[in-house]
Amino acid sequence: MRLAVLADIHGNADALRAVLHDARIQGAEGLIVNGDVVNRGPDSVQALETLLNLPASFPHGVRFTLGNHDDLLRLWQARSSSLPADWFSDPFWGATAWSAEQLERAGLLHTAADWPMSLTLSAPGLPDVLVSHGTPDEYREGISERTAPQRIEELSGAGRFGLLIGSHIHRQADAVFELAGGPSVRVLNTGAVGAPADSDPRAGYLLLTAVPQGWRIELRRVLYDRAGVLRRFGSSGLLKTGLSAEIFREEIVTARSLYTPYWTWTETEHLPRTAATWAAFLRQYPADAWRAESPKL
Repeated sequence: MRLAVLADIHGNADALRAVLHDARIQGAEGLIVNGDVVNRGPDSVQALETLLNLPASFPHGVRFTLGNHDDLLRLWQARSSSLPADWFSDPFWGATAWSAEQLERAGLLHTAADWPMSLTLSAPGLPDVLVSHGTPDEYREGISERTAPQRIEELSGAGRFGLLIGSHIHRQADAVFELAGGPSVRVLNTGAVGAPADSDPRAGYLLLTAVPQGWRIELRRVLYDRAGVLRRFGSSGLLKTGLSAEIFREEIVTARSLYTPYWTWTETEHLPRTAATWAAFLRQYPADAWRAESPKL
């Protein structure tokens, strides 16, 4: 059994197509979409429709977990009290409002309502695998080699899960944690299809293959032409929604995390999120100075 595990597509249909093509070539029989199909990029509707209507070339089907952006757009459109009330009148959130409206018009806004926070994979004779966008407890809690060993022990159920697969942090990771007095746990992060944050613009995903010797892992990167998605930021109308759309576009150009450190900086300095503060942020903090581990909404 060979599965492709992909995540953080973020409305980038070109990157998604490239990864799906590569997964077929590599012989993937099924897909796990580990959250954040939508928002940020201009193609939320197209990306979600593509995944919901995949051909039978993946005989083991397609399964989804819930990502924070998949949930955010539903919460946004419902004006949920779980979101800060001032967000709804803040122009900075224009891109989120635009994406939520696009999904609602297409009848897809509530598609993610039944997606679980995590999935468990099992194969005879192999350790169980836990897959979640962040963790089963919190979809914004990314896992990697930087995660505290105690937290890995908790997430693995003291070794019940021999392999933990996460996404959310927009970079790939592969680390082994030795549990005290117990088995080792391997931690993997898929990286991002649509918006990598590790200076490598190629789309990232994970191939997971069950073989008699154990789970065989391949973290893959796929080159694609970014010109189309960058152009659609303008032609779709997304770029007209304001600053956040501009930042999301720049993240694809640079393959760096910009939104999260900018948000953190404005919060710390008590500054409004405006074109002027964005320009000031870029002058003070070059993109390669930031290593964000848990992207904000």
